[in-house]
Order: sequence, then structure tokens, then C-alpha cells
Amino acid sequence: MTPVQTPTEALTAKLRRRDVVSAAEAGALEDVLEPPRRHPVGGVIIQPGERPSRSTLLVSGWVARFSVLQNGARSFTQLGVAGDFVDLHSLLMKQMDHGVLALTDCVTAAAPHARLVELSETHAHLMRLLWLDTVIDGAIHREWLHRMGTQNALGRTAHILCEMEARLAMIGLSGPGGFEFPLTQNELADCLGLSAVHANRTLMELRRRELISWRAGWVRFIDRDRLIRLAEFDPTYLRLDRAPV
Repeated sequence: MTPVQTPTEALTAKLRRRDVVSAAEAGALEDVLEPPRRHPVGGVIIQPGERPSRSTLLVSGWVARFSVLQNGARSFTQLGVAGDFVDLHSLLMKQMDHGVLALTDCVTAAAPHARLVELSETHAHLMRLLWLDTVIDGAIHREWLHRMGTQNALGRTAHILCEMEARLAMIGLSGPGGFEFPLTQNELADCLGLSAVHANRTLMELRRRELISWRAGWVRFIDRDRLIRLAEFDPTYLRLDRAPV
């Protein structure tokens, strides 16, 4: 698994899995970004209600989109990994309706909205690819919402593992040996709408059935076919195929 070498390496790799990205387009992506910044684990990268003047690309690490009720109840609505713009929609939405939390130490690079507008005028195809990325964000939200309302805890847990394995494979961060999954059980519970105790029991059951191993933040699929069947995982919503946009 190759570490990220440039701020846009993971993003470009992901986009190239879906369509051709020319050298000029890859260079234009690099040019819109400001110098990278570091964020410690547990830090809030973007606050709910914030009005960003730039969109943030995750260069390395894991983040979660989160929402919090007045009583403090928190839920995660999507996970982000290297190559994900965590708030590209803020270019048009203007105000954030959720926050972004660093689940690990993270590196980000920001693209000022003014530069993104210029990019849309000079590199229309590239902006369509970035638009597709935000469309897929919406598809992930719909999939999580659907699973939350219809699938049991075991199936939901299997599904999120299948999703993250597929997304990480697109950027070279998953392979036959498994993939990093650095969430705590409390954080996984926030993704699944479960208590931490219930999330722990669910993981124990997946291990008991010899579907996965999970040790020190590393997940390996022992029986991929049975896990996919349990999850009812269909990756159509992730748009993994390569087709012109």
C-alpha cells in the first residue's frame, strides 16, 4: 500500500478510476490548492453552521461528517478518507449543515472557492468529475439512511465494512491483506445508530461467524462472499465503473 505522495494523488487516482484525467487536468487540481495543513485526532475541521470560503480536500487520514442535537446526541452520516473533498458542496450551499471531525491525525489542503469557480470555467470536464464526487456523497448518505431504517445491526456493520473496503481499494489503500479501519467502537456506533455495547456485540458476532478479523485497527475479510451476502452489498451507488462524464 503506497503512501500518498502529493496532495491530489489519492483524488486523482479515484477520479481516474471513473474517467480519463489528463495531465493538464491533474496539474490544474494541484494549482487550486493551498499548502497542506495538519489536524490532530479529535479536532473539528469544519464546524456546523460555518460558512467556508474554501473547500477542504482530505490528503490523508479519516474523518466523519457529524450532526449533533441540542441534547448532545451525535451521529455520523458519512466517513471520509484520502482523496475525498469533505465539503465541496459548500461552494454552492454556502453554509454547512453538519460538521467534519478528524477521527485520526489528518492532513488537508484547501481550495479557495474563487479558484474553484475559475476551474469550472477553464476545465469543464474536470469539474464534472468533481460534481460526480459530490453526487456520490449524496448516494452514500441515501444508502446509510436506507440501511439505518431497514437493516439489522449485523447487516449494517457488514455493509459499512464492505463500503469502506471498496472505497479504499480505489485509492490503493486496501488489498488481499485487509485495510486500516481506525474507528473506535464508540465511533462505529455513531455510524450505525447503535450503543457502543451493541456495536461491540455485533463485531464479536461477525468474528464468531469467521467473516472478519479486526485487530489493532486492521480489518481483514475472512469470507468475503458470505460477508457481502450478509450485508446485501451492491456497490452501484459508489459508481466504481469507468465511463465518460
